[in-house]
Amino acid sequence: MTARKSVVVTGVGATTPLGGDAASFWDGLLAGRSGVRDLTEDWAEQLPVRFAARVAVEPSAHLKPVEMRRLDRSAQFALIAAREAWKDAGFDGKFAEPNRLGVMVGSGIGGVTTLLSAYDDLLNKGPRAVGPRTVPMLMPNSPAAYVGLEFDARAGVHAPVSACATGAEAVGHAIEMIRSGRADVVVAGGTEAAIHPLPIAAFANMMAMSKRNDDPQHASRPFDVSRDGFVLGEGAGILVLESAEHAAARGARVYAEAAGVGFSADSHDIAQPEPDGRGVAEALAFALEDADLSAGDVKHLNAHATSTPRGDLAEIMAFRKILGSAAEDVAISATKSMHGHLLGGTGAIESVATVLALHHRQAPPTINIETLDPEVTLDIVRDKPRALPEGQIAALNDSFGFGGHNVVVAFRSV
Repeated sequence: MTARKSVVVTGVGATTPLGGDAASFWDGLLAGRSGVRDLTEDWAEQLPVRFAARVAVEPSAHLKPVEMRRLDRSAQFALIAAREAWKDAGFDGKFAEPNRLGVMVGSGIGGVTTLLSAYDDLLNKGPRAVGPRTVPMLMPNSPAAYVGLEFDARAGVHAPVSACATGAEAVGHAIEMIRSGRADVVVAGGTEAAIHPLPIAAFANMMAMSKRNDDPQHASRPFDVSRDGFVLGEGAGILVLESAEHAAARGARVYAEAAGVGFSADSHDIAQPEPDGRGVAEALAFALEDADLSAGDVKHLNAHATSTPRGDLAEIMAFRKILGSAAEDVAISATKSMHGHLLGGTGAIESVATVLALHHRQAPPTINIETLDPEVTLDIVRDKPRALPEGQIAALNDSFGFGGHNVVVAFRSV
């Protein structure tokens, strides 16, 4: 029987509301800084929610004008983060063995702003005004395709779509792609650019978003007794995953081991999680088994924690069920309190945060908790970073999405 390949993280990239690269994103997390702002567009005045977490640096500062014209905003974010992660991993230009390079980059909604803008052109100016690149821009697989073109990836270019679990699912499938021997290196992550009146109105009308228009920077408050929904964010997170053997052969710096992944599905409701967190618990259990970890190995967890009343409690119940008494020793961070909810990009950017937490031995804080929900009886890292233990430890990143998708990615320190 062939031994299963170990997978490691050798590069990270981030385009986020806290900073335009992974270093500034990490600094923002440790500082407990909010990336949420009032929306200044004219259309925002008509909406029930008038704030969001936009990226800190506009893509035009990083991309050529031709790239800005041809790529949807979600693909722009992905390409910028991928270039950063690629360079951070020690690569330069296209990959020397393209048949051994894969891409796994997803988006929850795809090019929604391109689609809606093109429809406006159709209605207001007629069919000849619709741009010839509209379809390749709006396709959900467009970010993955552009990242694949960038580095000449030929082992497979894939684009998972599983709502807010998309980014974590991409990382999980990338681990499996390397384990199976299909690739030595996979560029993996998620991206989203859905700050537009239609998604905001739709999420607000289903009571999923916070409506604290008078205090946007304190609107995302995971686990707080007065939480009232998520804050929409945008951006991308990208990781370079690599077989440990390949990374060692080229002397690459390793952030952490991508030790395992667990997938499950609620099959309960299209938008609501199971109240007792059954599906989440199953994904947690599968991830621990896949990574060959015990509950006691886990010392940090970056929670999905969108700040919705039901979702946050279901998640806590799942942690309790699977980690048992060991859950008392897990430092839990809810970083959406600072960068908002990036939908399909969120599992990827939170994977970046989890990897950096292991690498730097620092758990980021959760901000905006004024009164902790009494049903949240675990150790939430609040207001300032927390040092993580020395020695070999593990950290988890969990993500859940409309449709009942549950994904947990396990990382181990090196």
